[in-house]
Amino acid sequence: MDFTDQKIADALKEIEKMDHYTMCRLWRFAPQGSEIYFRSDLPTGDAFKTRLFQHYGGFTPEISKELGWPAKKIKNSSFNN
Repeated sequence: MDFTDQKIADALKEIEKMDHYTMCRLWRFAPQGSEIYFRSDLPTGDAFKTRLFQHYGGFTPEISKELGWPAKKIKNSSFNN
């Protein structure tokens, strides 16, 4: 997908406004259409990582626990019972 200079500028502004929880949620569960935040070939990828990990310090145990992980069944596992 190609991103215009305007879309990149808008995404950079959004990154600067994102709170810690929102950034962690996006990092873990990025919905389709949010790839502009994670592209290493765009300035948005570095901006997102810098804000999440340097500004906010990455994930906290509290945020990680609150977000959780999607439940997956493990084939032939007793953990599914």
